[in-house]
Amino acid sequence: MILHLVQTELHWEDPAANTAHMEQCLTGIEDGVVVLPEMFSTGFSMASEALAEAMSGPTVAWMKSTARQRQLTLCGSVIIGDAGSYFNRFIWVTPEGNLATYDKRHLFRMAGEHDYYSPGDNNITVKDGATRIRPQVCYDLRFPVWSRNTLENGYDLLLFVANWPAARRTHWLALLRARAIENLCYVVGVNRIGVDGNQVAYSGDSVVFGPEGETLLNLGSEDTVASFEPDLDRLASYREQFPAHLDADNYEIR
Repeated sequence: MILHLVQTELHWEDPAANTAHMEQCLTGIEDGVVVLPEMFSTGFSMASEALAEAMSGPTVAWMKSTARQRQLTLCGSVIIGDAGSYFNRFIWVTPEGNLATYDKRHLFRMAGEHDYYSPGDNNITVKDGATRIRPQVCYDLRFPVWSRNTLENGYDLLLFVANWPAARRTHWLALLRARAIENLCYVVGVNRIGVDGNQVAYSGDSVVFGPEGETLLNLGSEDTVASFEPDLDRLASYREQFPAHLDADNYEIR
C-alpha cells in the first residue's frame, strides 16, 4: 500500500474551488490511497447548516468519480448532513465505489464545534491490501483511549486528518509520536497550511512516525504531496522483538 499525503491550502467555505484545487494536487497520482485534510472542501467552518451536503451531494460524488477514474482510494473529512444532524465525517472511497465512514468523536469545544455538529460513537477499521487502517479526525488525537489498538479490532496504521492550528503544532507533533509508540503502529497525520476565514494560521507539519516514534516523513510547511509505504514485515518484527502490548492494561494487539 502507498499513501499519498496532500498538504495544501484550502479555499474558505468554497467546495467547488476546493475540489478543483484537489484535482490539481492529484496530478500524476494513479494508484494507492490519497489522504486529504479535515473538512477539505470548506475549511474548519462552524457553518454546518449552510455548508452541509448529503452523502449523495457533489463532494462525495466528486470523491467517487475521482477514485474510479484514477483507480485510487480517496479519503478525507467533509461536512455532512444526515437524519437532521450534522457531522464532521471522514469518508473513505475505493476505486470500486465502496464507501466507509467515520464521524468525528471528539468535537473541538474551544471553537464551538460541539454546538454545531454531533459526535460519532463508533470507530472503524478499513483495509488497503493487507494494511489495517484506523481513521481519526483532528481533536481525536488528544484522547488515546479512543484510538487504542486492541486485539478485538487491531490496526497497523493510525491515520489522522486535521485542521490543526500552528499555535499548537508542538502538541500535534508530540501527540502523534506518542500514539505511534504506545500503539506499536505507524501513525500518519495530514494537516493543512495557510490561513482560514477566521484568521487561524496552520503550519502543516504533516508527518509519518514509525512504531518506535522515529520520523519517517515530515512535510514541514510546504504546499506539496508526499508518499509513504508502510512495511508490515518490519512492523511485525518490531512487535515480536518488543512486545510491550503483552503488559498493557486489559488489551493486546495482534
